[in-house]
Amino acid sequence: MIYTGIATREGTALDNADAARVHTLANGTVGAALIDGMGHGPRTSATAPLLAETAARISARRSPLSGLLTASELIADPGPDGEEADAVAVTVRIRPSDAVAVVNWTGDTRAYGWNGDRLELYTDDHTVGAQLRANGVALEIAREHDNWLRTTLARATVGTVYTAGICDHLIVLTSDGVHDQVPAAVLEALVREHAAAPQALADALVAAARTDEDGYRDDATALVLLVVPPVTS
Repeated sequence: MIYTGIATREGTALDNADAARVHTLANGTVGAALIDGMGHGPRTSATAPLLAETAARISARRSPLSGLLTASELIADPGPDGEEADAVAVTVRIRPSDAVAVVNWTGDTRAYGWNGDRLELYTDDHTVGAQLRANGVALEIAREHDNWLRTTLARATVGTVYTAGICDHLIVLTSDGVHDQVPAAVLEALVREHAAAPQALADALVAAARTDEDGYRDDATALVLLVVPPVTS
C-alpha cells in the first residue's frame, strides 16, 4: 500500500503559487508532482494546479520524466503578452512491483528519503549558488546566488532534468518555502516524529515554516508518500 499526504500554506505574499497532486492507476502505481510557481499572481496560482495534475497523471502512466516534460509543454510558450507562468518542479513514480522509486526534478524543489534511521536529500538544487559551492566558491558569495535558478520547468529538456532513485520507504517532496525556512534539524525531527502518518507529517512540515528577518514567508508545500509492504503470513 502507498499512503500519501499533501499540505500547502500561502506565504506572506498573496496568491499561493505552489501546488501538489497525487494520481493512482488501477494497478496501484502512484505518480506525484509538486510545483513551485515563480512569482506571485493570479496567472501563476491558477496554472500551478494544472501543471501538478498533468505531471502527476503522466508520471504514473508513463514516467516521472515524461510527467515533468509534459507539464513543461503547457508553459513552454511565453504567450502573446510574454508573461506565461513558470515554475520549478519535482515528480516521482512508485510502482508496487519496484524496489526503487524514480524521481525527476528541475529547479530547487527537493526530494528526501527516510529509512527509519536517517533523512537523506536525494536532489540537488539547480541554482547558481549550489553550483558555486560545488566549485569551491566561498560560502558567503555562493549564498547570495541561491535564488538564481539555472533552469526552470518552462525551459526543461531531457538534458536539464535530473534523475534519482530512492529505495527508502518514506519519500518527502518539498518546495523551498519548507526546506529554506525550516532548519534541517527540525525537518528531520518532524519526519522522525510523524513518519508513520503522511498527512500529519505534511501538515507539520508546512506549519513549521517561519518568517525570515524581513518578515517574509514563502508559500510552503509538502507531499509525503509512505510505502507499506504487504503483510505476508
